[in-house]
Amino acid sequence: MKRLYILLFSTLAFTTMEAQNKFNLLVGTYTNTCDSKGIYVYDFDANSGDFKLKSSTEKVVSPSYLSVSTNNKFIYAVNENGTQSAVSAFGYDSKTGKLKLLNTNASLGADPCHLINDDKNVIIANYSGGSIAVFKKNADGSITEAQQLIQHEGKGPNAARQEKAHVHMVVFSPDKQFVISNDLGQDKVFIYKYNAASKHEILTLKGTVDVKAGSGPRHLTFSKDGKFVYLVQELDGTLTTFSYDKTGNLKLIAETSILAKGFTGGTGAAAIKISPDGKFLYVTDRVDANNISVYKILKNGSIELVEQQSTLGKGPRDFAIDPTGSYLLVGHQYTNDIIIFKRDKITGKLKDTGKKIVLCSPVGLIFTKI
Repeated sequence: MKRLYILLFSTLAFTTMEAQNKFNLLVGTYTNTCDSKGIYVYDFDANSGDFKLKSSTEKVVSPSYLSVSTNNKFIYAVNENGTQSAVSAFGYDSKTGKLKLLNTNASLGADPCHLINDDKNVIIANYSGGSIAVFKKNADGSITEAQQLIQHEGKGPNAARQEKAHVHMVVFSPDKQFVISNDLGQDKVFIYKYNAASKHEILTLKGTVDVKAGSGPRHLTFSKDGKFVYLVQELDGTLTTFSYDKTGNLKLIAETSILAKGFTGGTGAAAIKISPDGKFLYVTDRVDANNISVYKILKNGSIELVEQQSTLGKGPRDFAIDPTGSYLLVGHQYTNDIIIFKRDKITGKLKDTGKKIVLCSPVGLIFTKI
């Protein structure tokens, strides 16, 4: 009898572990360059790196970036479509992977490229529009029309890319007291006080931080302890480290470059993310570089280059690390695939598994619980 209990317990433990290592991978795509249905949902096994298509939307226009609700019941997407752009809310059944469109509203700015959400609001960054729009959530997960629109004004020294404001990202501070926004066009990082319950003044400007002229701030991420911010600049490959305090202040403490020594080709830094354990920082670069840089994060917040390697495709627009930290998946906008790398949790290094998901123009990748 004792052996039977041990066997049953072992089987249950194994089954539980298996379940805990399975996730949904959601991929947002561009639908105007090749044959795509919009958002794709895959089963992903973090034990093996195996995947299987689970579900997809139908005729959703360029849902490039996605954001999942805290309760895992809703997905929000920007519909990046020039002056006809919008933001959409979907009901989400994580078990089946099915997405049901709840509603869509105008983004009030061209080409939204990033978004975040919490229990009360959905906040989007309009790249070509140079603005931030805030939408309230309804009880059923759908969104209201925009309740606040903040227009940025200004330009930078790069006439081709910084002819006007280009808001590229919005991100909550760890304590949700502030929203940080990068403006590629102005070489500025904006810090907004976040008033979640307010009807129309949800974001109020606290201040701005200037970065190197012509660098083009794109994406940032917070350290796991919330004391540091790592910002990558798209136009020149600068990687900036700031200290951060709970009053919303950013202070520049270090700068480096993600470009390899002697590199002379085109650059277009893209995504920057930290491993689930908070020990490693990853940054992708596009155009001619098409690589990913791996940095070790030291106790004082400084970073140390571990390696730099090809992403094995063209246009690594975004990547995602599964919640266990075992795999890193890179989506290539131009070679239409997602390359699956095995991640060494001790060294942070990446190794190609030989596995890839073939998919039209993947742009935004997120993992969710099942």
